[in-house]
Amino acid sequence: MFESLLVANRGEIARRIIATANGMGIRTIAVYSEADADLPFVREADEAVLLGPAAPAQSYLDVDAVLAAAKQTGAQAVHPGYGFLSENADFAEAVTAAGLTWVGPSPDAMRSMGDKIAARNRMAAAGVPVAPGTPDPVPDAQAALAAAHEIGYPVMVKAAAGGGGIGMSAAFNDEELTAAYETARTRAERFFSDPAILLEKYVPSARHIEVQILGLADGTVVALGERDCSVQRRHQKVAEESPSPAVTPEIRAAIMDAAVKAGEAVGYRNAGTVEMLFDTATGDAWFLEMNTRLQVEHPVTEAVTGLDLVAEQLRIAAGEAPSFDAANVPTASGHAIELRIYAEDPKRFLPGPGAITEWVEPTGDGVRVDAGYESGNTVTPFYDPLLAKLIVHGSNRQEALAMARAAVEGFTIVGPKNNLPFFTELLANDEFVRGDYDTGLISRMRG
Repeated sequence: MFESLLVANRGEIARRIIATANGMGIRTIAVYSEADADLPFVREADEAVLLGPAAPAQSYLDVDAVLAAAKQTGAQAVHPGYGFLSENADFAEAVTAAGLTWVGPSPDAMRSMGDKIAARNRMAAAGVPVAPGTPDPVPDAQAALAAAHEIGYPVMVKAAAGGGGIGMSAAFNDEELTAAYETARTRAERFFSDPAILLEKYVPSARHIEVQILGLADGTVVALGERDCSVQRRHQKVAEESPSPAVTPEIRAAIMDAAVKAGEAVGYRNAGTVEMLFDTATGDAWFLEMNTRLQVEHPVTEAVTGLDLVAEQLRIAAGEAPSFDAANVPTASGHAIELRIYAEDPKRFLPGPGAITEWVEPTGDGVRVDAGYESGNTVTPFYDPLLAKLIVHGSNRQEALAMARAAVEGFTIVGPKNNLPFFTELLANDEFVRGDYDTGLISRMRG
């Protein structure tokens, strides 16, 4: 095991990685921007290095600055968290070229999954079910129309190199598709420097189910159960739970098998997530994409399996065996729900930064808060407005729902706008309470 770890991230995920590494006796190094100097993760690391100004390009996305900080502090390994440089294969290569251990999958695996079209084709070849869609980039709007007529409306228009819902929208007819194609192409060029677009069958009644995998140091790929991530706004998740209320034992076995095949097809190592689209009307489950990093919602899996996924990541990166028997992988115990607490208007979900004048977290058995902020901090407009993640773990879903309601009630944030009132609404919503919901839930709640 390496003795020192640089965490190339910020906020709650940096704080969460630092806590596990410190608990394992590993010296931790934080890197931060000028805007984040007062955040808890900077204080809690053993050492901290200022990268530069607030703008991500001049701080968290500055590869040279991050590598210089690693050299300056004698770091032996780098954990990228999620977002920023976490799925940047060039950064992963630069880290290893500098003689450091990369806590993540190989650059080749990252590249093979980074392009959605190439990933779809590779998964199909490996026997993983993929949704009807285009096997090649769609060159223009006319070709998009022809492809849509072959697939059948509605279709989802996606940036091939995209993520986070950017450049993604559904089209139900030719007119909508023409507009969606041009918008997606423009955004893909702007955000990912790659205008390639693909089309996939869109399933309005779908659920977004994902499987946590670990590619172990010996080459074995294991699946650690599924998470239901169907509560979304703008194609971005806001609440997750495990196990999924929609998944039967038979479907669970099928998607676990598909996820392991997906990992094996690219020689996957470390933590990753295989995202699936589950059609509630037909029972079909299709591969969407693989996230080659730790996910925001990983605590849901940790709660039901009892594992520390960051600790497992560090063991794998160091070439060590996992803490569990790979032939007897931990299965879900009880039920966990995670709510993403954002600094945003709870009605329209628009960011609402500001100074935090009061911050009181809920406590109790089965309640966990992964927070990036505390009272006295200021939420700036420079980064994703995620404040904290509230995770509850009960013996069953009904108990977890009751715990979540109490925890939301006991969470006080004064200053910036936040979406705690939305979660009060969600946890009283009939569809959600029944567990009979899909990715259109928030749209229906907002009318």
